[in-house]
Amino acid sequence: MYLKDGCSLVLKVRKPSIPFVLNTKPIFDPDKPQVESANVSVLKESEVVKRLRHEQDIVLALEYFKSLANSGAFKHTHLTCQTMIEKLGRNCNIDGVQYLLQHMKLEGIDCSEDLFIRVIHSYRRAGSADQALKMLYRIREFGCKPTVRIYNHLLDSLLDENRFQMINPVYNNMKGEGMDPNIFTYNILIKALCRNGKVDGACKLLVEMSSKGCPPDAVSYTTIVSSMCKIGQVEEAKKLAARFAPVVPVYNSLIHGLCKDYKFMEAFDLIIEMLDKGIDPNVITYSTVISCLCDMGNVDLSLAVLGQMLMRGCSPNIHTFASLMKGYFLCGRLGEVLSLWSLMIQEGVKPNVVAYNTLINGLCTDGYLEEAISVCNHMEKIWCRPNVTTYSSLIYGFAKAGNLRGASETWNKMITCGCHPNVVVYTCMLDVLCQNSMFNRAQRLIQIMDSDGCPPTVVTFNAFIKGLCSSGRVEWAMGVLDMMEKYKCSPNIITYNELLDGLFRVNRFKEAYGLIKELEELEVELTSVTYNTIMYGFSHAGMQEQVFQIFGKMLANGAKPDTTTNNIIIYAYCKWGKVRTAMQLFDRLTEKKEWRPDIVAYTSLLCGICNSLGIEEAIVYLHKMTTEGIFPNIATWDVLVRCFFNNLGHMGPIRILDDVLGNG
Repeated sequence: MYLKDGCSLVLKVRKPSIPFVLNTKPIFDPDKPQVESANVSVLKESEVVKRLRHEQDIVLALEYFKSLANSGAFKHTHLTCQTMIEKLGRNCNIDGVQYLLQHMKLEGIDCSEDLFIRVIHSYRRAGSADQALKMLYRIREFGCKPTVRIYNHLLDSLLDENRFQMINPVYNNMKGEGMDPNIFTYNILIKALCRNGKVDGACKLLVEMSSKGCPPDAVSYTTIVSSMCKIGQVEEAKKLAARFAPVVPVYNSLIHGLCKDYKFMEAFDLIIEMLDKGIDPNVITYSTVISCLCDMGNVDLSLAVLGQMLMRGCSPNIHTFASLMKGYFLCGRLGEVLSLWSLMIQEGVKPNVVAYNTLINGLCTDGYLEEAISVCNHMEKIWCRPNVTTYSSLIYGFAKAGNLRGASETWNKMITCGCHPNVVVYTCMLDVLCQNSMFNRAQRLIQIMDSDGCPPTVVTFNAFIKGLCSSGRVEWAMGVLDMMEKYKCSPNIITYNELLDGLFRVNRFKEAYGLIKELEELEVELTSVTYNTIMYGFSHAGMQEQVFQIFGKMLANGAKPDTTTNNIIIYAYCKWGKVRTAMQLFDRLTEKKEWRPDIVAYTSLLCGICNSLGIEEAIVYLHKMTTEGIFPNIATWDVLVRCFFNNLGHMGPIRILDDVLGNG
């Protein structure tokens, strides 16, 4: 067979952990009662099959099966063996399946197409598609020939385990056996290509299908349209969908792709098109739009979509409510989240772990840790088991609050419950350790992650570096770069931003220059955050000329200035003594509505004006600030009061107070 070429892809068969022995001759033990020995001779095949199917305990079913085989009074048939194989497969007892097949071979019981498909399903459940491939290589030993159906189930099993490199050899072997692929074969291949990122190859396969007299069906097109939308090729997907009569899943994929690109009007147009064609949008259609709107924080519009959904008789599901809750949390509308939760219960929608996790994550993010713990406890009472996402949210909440004890207790509870931590949980725990200056334990946790089969990511290392830099341990933080190399984890721009910030904090300009030069040599694209970090460091070190040099590079390289950039430039001009220039820039940006200054910008400008121009011009900007609804903080008042006392000789104190307070 052609499969001989692919034998190296197959793993060796495991030895059974428990002996599975079927004797071919009766064994009688006078001291041991025989199982139904008096009735064995009159048993019919249908009775044996019925008992095997109804026996819930796999051990008892297996004992019964063996007792019949060893009694010699009942000879197992193809059907009884198939029933037992199916039962063993559902319990992932692969060793039992293999030995039972061997027993059938020894007893001369031929295997059918259906039986081999059940064997493949057994391997699939156990995550052992490679064993199914080896069994296909030996299929003729069991009195059965490969068929297109068997190949299809094997290909689907390989796809289920993402064994892409094994799919093509098996498919070629199938064609080498003289078998023509059918629509199911092609659809599996299309799915494999799309999942492997080869959408163009999947489109070419559509042409091949038609040329081979096997026209694509709705599944073929839906798979490709969905994959195109996932990778952002929505327009191409729409053109492909126009070639056939679209079904609801295709519309849902297109709507999801449009919503991801924030093209909500086009998504609404597709829903109207569905209705015009007599195709009813389903709960997935509406929930997709609601979810994307909520991700943007547009909860009011998502509620309007919910209203349309209810009006058309489409009942929301748990995912609809979870999306709405997430949207409310993003907008800080906690009260409405709780009202929505009550509505969900009233509508008879039973919350699952996803809904509970959404609620717990929102509460933790907003700092309501006690309420989040209460919800988690309620989950356990109603037998909804918390998962790693639940514990991740709780540990994140405690980490955000710097609460080491709460995070540690949650961690221990998670481990006790048999829930294995993932990289998110590890990183949150590392963060809270760093906040409590427990850096040795944080570094040890990274080592544990690796040994636990959960290697640290760049996010993990960035959290560690940030913690070290915040505590002034910059030397240690720089050493983490070597540690990352050891774990084959490349630093990203966030890593360098944290290191630069740490170096500037402790006035280690030489190392900062070196790191900036290294970034330029590596041709790393700097972000606005990187430029802001560098400019902020130079500015607070009194190196204002360097600030404007970096600002020039920032503009030349196409990085867009943001609020932080403008604040730094205003501060730098004022410190450099160019207050009039700072005022002109401030006025120009605000007049063009390119920027809305915050309290930091106003305080920096007021400080410069007070130091160089005096209180009267400062009062002009103070009035402007309060008119825009921005009120002085303690730093602003400190600037103004100092200026006030410096100008007591030039203005009367009462007049100054009136001007400042707006009593004119």
